[in-house]
Amino acid sequence: MIEKPNFFVFTGGPGVGKTTLLRHLEALGERVVEESARAVIREDPGGRGGEAFFRRIAERDIAAFERLRHDTGRVFFDRGLMDCYGADGVAPWPELEAALRTRRYNETVFAFPPWREIYTNDAERTQDWDHAERVFEIVMSLLPTLGYTPVIVPTGPVEDRARFVLDQVSTKARSRTKSPGSASEPST
Repeated sequence: MIEKPNFFVFTGGPGVGKTTLLRHLEALGERVVEESARAVIREDPGGRGGEAFFRRIAERDIAAFERLRHDTGRVFFDRGLMDCYGADGVAPWPELEAALRTRRYNETVFAFPPWREIYTNDAERTQDWDHAERVFEIVMSLLPTLGYTPVIVPTGPVEDRARFVLDQVSTKARSRTKSPGSASEPST
């Protein structure tokens, strides 16, 4: 098993600001990985949906994980392997289940709630608002079953969202390096 506590995933429905925040973090000097689904759609606009589509996304996600597995710095992913699990009703296949067991991101996954004020469609995002709401509910129930803890990213300006995420990541890093009993304790 490969556990990467420095790999942080952004997830949620479409059109909720994940990519905008990812680009903002990249501009701040953070390492980022773009969403695989958008690349797959650009390669084959007519090939959306179904098991073959999600297998192609998962293959790209596995390749990104493997390519970066020796990195020790923070990496932020616009979606991760867990986003293919049961997506659009496609049953998980054995290779995906194995990848989810053997390639572990940080247990904290940043979940982006539906945010109507910023929701728009584009050439690659054709889902409607109801779909965005359904995906968020599915994500929130699925993540704990896969061993991840969702942390909801509040809506607001991208700078505030970035500060929230970076504060959460820094808090996690401090708690991992703090040894038991290292907090200020009264002397006896």
